[in-house]
Amino acid sequence: MSAAAEDETGREPDYRFTLANERTFLAWIRTALGLLAGGVAVAHFTAAGTDPRVRTAVGALCAVLACVIAVGAFRQWRRVQTAMRRDAPLPRPPLVPVTLTGVCVAAMLSVALVAG
Repeated sequence: MSAAAEDETGREPDYRFTLANERTFLAWIRTALGLLAGGVAVAHFTAAGTDPRVRTAVGALCAVLACVIAVGAFRQWRRVQTAMRRDAPLPRPPLVPVTLTGVCVAAMLSVALVAG
Protein backbone atom coordinates (compact mmCIF):
# COMPACT_ATOMS: atom_id res chain seq x y z
CA MET A 1 0.00 0.00 0.00
CA SER A 2 1.44 3.38 -0.96
CA ALA A 3 1.76 6.29 1.47
CA ALA A 4 -0.94 8.21 -0.43
CA ALA A 5 -3.34 5.28 -0.22
CA GLU A 6 -2.54 4.83 3.47
CA ASP A 7 -3.43 8.48 4.16
CA GLU A 8 -6.80 8.06 2.47
CA THR A 9 -8.01 5.18 4.66
CA GLY A 10 -10.46 5.98 7.42
CA ARG A 11 -12.78 8.95 7.65
CA GLU A 12 -12.13 12.57 6.83
CA PRO A 13 -11.20 14.39 10.07
CA ASP A 14 -12.78 17.68 11.11
CA TYR A 15 -11.11 20.37 8.99
CA ARG A 16 -10.18 22.35 12.12
CA PHE A 17 -7.95 19.51 13.29
CA THR A 18 -6.40 19.20 9.84
CA LEU A 19 -5.66 22.93 9.82
CA ALA A 20 -4.19 22.73 13.34
CA ASN A 21 -1.96 19.89 12.18
CA GLU A 22 -0.80 22.02 9.23
CA ARG A 23 -0.08 24.99 11.51
CA THR A 24 2.04 22.76 13.72
CA PHE A 25 3.92 21.51 10.64
CA LEU A 26 4.55 25.10 9.54
CA ALA A 27 5.79 26.04 13.02
CA TRP A 28 8.38 23.26 12.80
CA ILE A 29 9.37 24.46 9.32
CA ARG A 30 9.83 28.01 10.68
CA THR A 31 12.06 26.57 13.39
CA ALA A 32 14.10 24.72 10.77
CA LEU A 33 14.45 27.88 8.64
CA GLY A 34 15.54 29.87 11.70
CA LEU A 35 18.20 27.30 12.53
CA LEU A 36 19.39 27.24 8.94
CA ALA A 37 19.66 31.03 8.84
CA GLY A 38 21.48 31.00 12.18
CA GLY A 39 23.90 28.36 10.95
CA VAL A 40 24.72 30.34 7.83
CA ALA A 41 25.14 33.53 9.87
CA VAL A 42 27.48 31.89 12.37
CA ALA A 43 29.54 30.19 9.68
CA HIS A 44 29.98 33.30 7.53
CA PHE A 45 29.58 36.40 9.65
CA THR A 46 31.37 35.77 12.94
CA ALA A 47 34.49 37.72 13.83
CA ALA A 48 37.66 36.78 11.99
CA GLY A 49 39.52 36.09 15.25
CA THR A 50 37.26 33.23 16.32
CA ASP A 51 38.29 29.59 16.07
CA PRO A 52 37.19 28.42 12.60
CA ARG A 53 36.64 24.85 13.82
CA VAL A 54 34.10 25.92 16.44
CA ARG A 55 32.49 28.36 14.01
CA THR A 56 32.15 25.59 11.40
CA ALA A 57 30.85 23.13 14.00
CA VAL A 58 28.10 25.51 15.15
CA GLY A 59 27.10 26.35 11.58
CA ALA A 60 27.08 22.72 10.48
CA LEU A 61 25.17 21.58 13.56
CA CYS A 62 22.48 24.21 12.96
CA ALA A 63 22.19 23.25 9.28
CA VAL A 64 21.99 19.51 10.00
CA LEU A 65 19.48 20.09 12.79
CA ALA A 66 17.38 22.21 10.41
CA CYS A 67 17.32 19.36 7.89
CA VAL A 68 16.39 16.78 10.55
CA ILE A 69 13.57 19.00 11.84
CA ALA A 70 12.20 19.68 8.34
CA VAL A 71 12.10 15.98 7.43
CA GLY A 72 10.77 15.04 10.86
CA ALA A 73 8.05 17.70 10.62
CA PHE A 74 6.74 16.21 7.41
CA ARG A 75 6.79 12.68 8.79
CA GLN A 76 5.01 13.81 11.98
CA TRP A 77 2.39 15.75 10.01
CA ARG A 78 1.65 12.64 7.98
CA ARG A 79 1.54 10.37 11.06
CA VAL A 80 -0.88 12.69 12.85
CA GLN A 81 -3.09 13.04 9.79
CA THR A 82 -3.28 9.25 9.42
CA ALA A 83 -4.04 8.81 13.13
CA MET A 84 -6.86 11.36 12.94
CA ARG A 85 -8.38 9.58 9.94
CA ARG A 86 -8.32 6.28 11.82
CA ASP A 87 -9.55 7.69 15.16
CA ALA A 88 -6.32 6.41 16.69
CA PRO A 89 -4.30 8.04 19.48
CA LEU A 90 -2.00 10.78 18.23
CA PRO A 91 1.66 9.75 17.99
CA ARG A 92 4.21 11.43 20.21
CA PRO A 93 6.38 13.98 18.44
CA PRO A 94 10.01 12.77 18.31
CA LEU A 95 11.10 16.26 17.25
CA VAL A 96 10.85 17.77 20.72
CA PRO A 97 13.80 15.91 22.32
CA VAL A 98 15.82 16.10 19.08
CA THR A 99 15.32 19.86 18.88
CA LEU A 100 16.05 20.35 22.58
CA THR A 101 19.28 18.36 22.41
CA GLY A 102 20.46 20.00 19.19
CA VAL A 103 19.77 23.53 20.39
CA CYS A 104 21.50 22.88 23.73
CA VAL A 105 24.61 21.53 21.97
CA ALA A 106 24.60 24.50 19.58
CA ALA A 107 24.24 26.87 22.54
CA MET A 108 27.21 25.29 24.34
CA LEU A 109 29.32 25.52 21.18
CA SER A 110 28.24 29.14 20.79
CA VAL A 111 29.45 29.88 24.32
CA ALA A 112 32.80 28.35 23.38
CA LEU A 113 32.81 30.50 20.23
CA VAL A 114 32.13 33.70 22.15
CA ALA A 115 34.50 32.85 25.00
CA GLY A 116 37.34 31.86 22.66
